[in-house]
Amino acid sequence: MTNSNNNSEITTALSEQGLGQQPWWVEQWMELINSYRFKKRLERAWSYAREGKVTSIRFEGRRVHGRVQGTDEEPYKVKLWLDVLNDEDWSYVIEALTQKARWSAQLLAGIMPSDIERAFAASGRRLFPFKLQEVRSECSCPDKANPCKHISAIYFLMGDRFSEDPFVLFQLRGRTRAKLVADLAELRRAKLAELAQSTTKDSSANEKSIIHPGVPNQPHPAVIEPSLWWRYESNLNADLVVITPALEGETGLDAAGDLPLAEEPRFPKARQLFINHLREQGQQLAQKAMLQAMSSST
Repeated sequence: MTNSNNNSEITTALSEQGLGQQPWWVEQWMELINSYRFKKRLERAWSYAREGKVTSIRFEGRRVHGRVQGTDEEPYKVKLWLDVLNDEDWSYVIEALTQKARWSAQLLAGIMPSDIERAFAASGRRLFPFKLQEVRSECSCPDKANPCKHISAIYFLMGDRFSEDPFVLFQLRGRTRAKLVADLAELRRAKLAELAQSTTKDSSANEKSIIHPGVPNQPHPAVIEPSLWWRYESNLNADLVVITPALEGETGLDAAGDLPLAEEPRFPKARQLFINHLREQGQQLAQKAMLQAMSSST
């Protein structure tokens, strides 16, 4: 597969072994097409993709254009696209991405963060389509079924492109790699400038309290009363609040890694039983928190 820029022509041919081991975000993309109930049509589509019937794929903005050689002399023209996020939605996503440096670092390294949907939850939208019907498509072939085998063949090969560059998914949602990186950098600069200004004001206030010892330097109320850390007194706009459960594989135990628990030779299963108990307790508390959050938001 060759690629020179976002609007480049991409020619793809699969080997006899198929796509092979793929990153998780490619597998998630493939799950949508594999859920299609017309399995015979999918088998034909896979054959088209594997045998080089897809003569080209190119990405133009948020649309994917492909050509698939069918029974006619001229290849059929295929288009695929997703619904884009508007500027307001993207502002929430970019704001969320800046909250975790890990997200930006992984994306720039060509890795899709496993919890990336949390960033999109801030806008109430998703990065990945939830169902196959959310992937819009057209084909110039006479088959009235959608997706037809030509569309499905393009769909299969798009996984290769996603594997090479996860930013393609962002592009299909309305933000190119260059634009997304520029927006992230701009927001970081703004936050750094705000932090510097705040630090300057705090330093000035401290200097004044030292110059005038009669004016006490009062600590923040939360220092005196730690329970204030968990309070938020202002009302939230219900339209901007998106409550989602924790994504699979993101429990506290998973984040902590392997716990350094002592082994007990007489009870070899004790360690695992204890960890399972902690996990069950965490799941129960998470469910309770979810229910409480949902009841509080209504």
